[in-house]
Amino acid sequence: MAAMAERGIDLTNQFLIAMPGMTDDNFAGAVVYLCEHSDKGALGLMINKPTDITLQNLFEKVDLRLDRADLIDEPVYFGGPVQTERGFVLHETQPGNAYSSTLAMPGGLGMTTSKDVLEALSHGAGPRRVLVTLGYSGWGAGQLEEEIARNGWLNVQADPDIIFDTPPEQRYARALALLGIDPRMLSGEAGHA
Repeated sequence: MAAMAERGIDLTNQFLIAMPGMTDDNFAGAVVYLCEHSDKGALGLMINKPTDITLQNLFEKVDLRLDRADLIDEPVYFGGPVQTERGFVLHETQPGNAYSSTLAMPGGLGMTTSKDVLEALSHGAGPRRVLVTLGYSGWGAGQLEEEIARNGWLNVQADPDIIFDTPPEQRYARALALLGIDPRMLSGEAGHA
């Protein structure tokens, strides 16, 4: 089977939605925003697994004061099982706001790993909408394509409103709704013709 990325299908800027039969507990019920997908692998951030750490707690741990009342009580998310001690900021990109280490995606989103985005937020500036994770989700060459072929994931074009404006507990159902699917209709069993 030829891999999707090798055939030129790029899943960057799409949601991966875990199917009910997902065997990896890290990803059960997950919605992952794919930041990068190529023939070398894929990198994404889970957007619907909040932790008990708030952004205010995180900023205190890195010796920054958070001057954004709209963000103080926002949760930090579990982005995935890789590098869980490291922060990743998914945000809207804005003209004039460049950060040291940002991966820009189609659709106006960026993923920044450098502290300067946190420093900008701490001064009341920075991106208007952000989602901060600890850790990321990663796949080696061909691994994600194999998981999709085994009915592990559905994929659909990402909607920033689901990432930033939808309560975390509704993001799975809202992502499925982009495909016209009600979560109650899904089965963990693979279909065979």
